[in-house]
Amino acid sequence: MKSFWRKFINLFLDKQDIISEGENVTRFKNAKVFYKFKVSFKQLLKESLFIITGIFAAAFGLESFLLPNNFIDGGATGIALLISGVTDMPLYWLILIINFPFVLLGLKVVGKQFAIKTSIAIGVLALVIATVHFPEVTDDKLLVAVFGGFFLGAGIGFAVRGGAVIDGTEVLAIFLSRKLGASIGDIIMIVNVIIFSTAAYLLSIEAALYSMITYFAASKTLDFVVEGIEEYIGVTIISVHSEEIRQMILHKMRRGVTIYKGERGVKHQHIDDNLDIIYSVVTRLELNRLNTEILKIDKNAFVVMASVKNAKGGMIKRRPLH
Repeated sequence: MKSFWRKFINLFLDKQDIISEGENVTRFKNAKVFYKFKVSFKQLLKESLFIITGIFAAAFGLESFLLPNNFIDGGATGIALLISGVTDMPLYWLILIINFPFVLLGLKVVGKQFAIKTSIAIGVLALVIATVHFPEVTDDKLLVAVFGGFFLGAGIGFAVRGGAVIDGTEVLAIFLSRKLGASIGDIIMIVNVIIFSTAAYLLSIEAALYSMITYFAASKTLDFVVEGIEEYIGVTIISVHSEEIRQMILHKMRRGVTIYKGERGVKHQHIDDNLDIIYSVVTRLELNRLNTEILKIDKNAFVVMASVKNAKGGMIKRRPLH
């Protein structure tokens, strides 16, 4: 039984923390390993809940609002809806086919862990659309556009909070922004202009205009759910374990670190008031993992996050290690 639990716990640990068979583990190390396991397992449950919620919200928006009324959205989902409306191909197959290249791109741009989560999320979304049939709620065009976009945007947002995406346009935008130097927002806007122009030609101008309302509703809901998806997030970390956190960001996250020499605001006798303040810049898709790794090292660390509109140089362009 002990061997089974040891193997189960090792599934959630990094290589350097894995407990081998017959290893003489001290009580302190055993407690530390179990704490890291507990943090990782709780984070996995939280991420899974977000992704499952996102999948069902998106499926409800698609089946109950957009698909029956031949409306589309932006991004990869919009392309799938457009092709489905023109050719009568099943939407679930199109979602798998269209997002497959974006999953491979995500493996290169973001990392292995993200690609695995995204492929599972997209696969489950296609399965839900194929097997779970939601009723059509309304045929009022304005309500369809607004609430279809609301549920779809909420679904995408919850998936992002779980560390995955169910629409691959974001990954494409990150990749092209690094190659072309343009912002993510500009690239997404160009992609959607092409999609809606095609919809106006193949469907109708009215359908394209209502679909633009759907896109705006989805994008605003997505921003609300994830509190804004900017390209980079600046993270300031104050902790008594600053050296361990610095090593983690450098070698595990493979991101650059700047150390500020600081001083405690509240003075303590017989305690050195000098401390190192860590500053690093990560992408929104890496933020979830960084918070988990910090929590493993120091649950009392003071972490401040702020949006960074643009970043150049340093290690920010380097592919993270997963």
